[in-house]
Amino acid sequence: MGLERVWIRTLSDGLLRADQVIGLTAHATPSIPGKAPRWLLDATVSLPAGSGTTSGWDIGILHRTLIQTSAEPVEGPELLARLLARLDAPGTAGIIDPVAARSAGDAGTVRFDFHSFTEDQETATGTGDPAQ
Repeated sequence: MGLERVWIRTLSDGLLRADQVIGLTAHATPSIPGKAPRWLLDATVSLPAGSGTTSGWDIGILHRTLIQTSAEPVEGPELLARLLARLDAPGTAGIIDPVAARSAGDAGTVRFDFHSFTEDQETATGTGDPAQ
């Protein structure tokens, strides 16, 4: 299976390994008084998540929010799926950054920038040498 070395930046949870993604969805949050609903583009992960209350334990699917917009990201899931398909090749490694348009007229426009590890040889130490 590919995509083991491709990561997707989430909105608030850090990085998600792309080969763990089994679904991509866009949905609106509920509107509450004084706050407009937001649109979330989520990745569904292949691992179940559990939560408990005093009445019992519930197992459901795990979602990670990748991006939030004020308008529906109409082609967001399809754009990311096409990018993942193109990146599903041996030796591909890097990070996908979801980016939302900043202007009000493009509120639902999203893109996904891929930053390859092989094109950027800098490491966390800044030496360029992965052994250090």
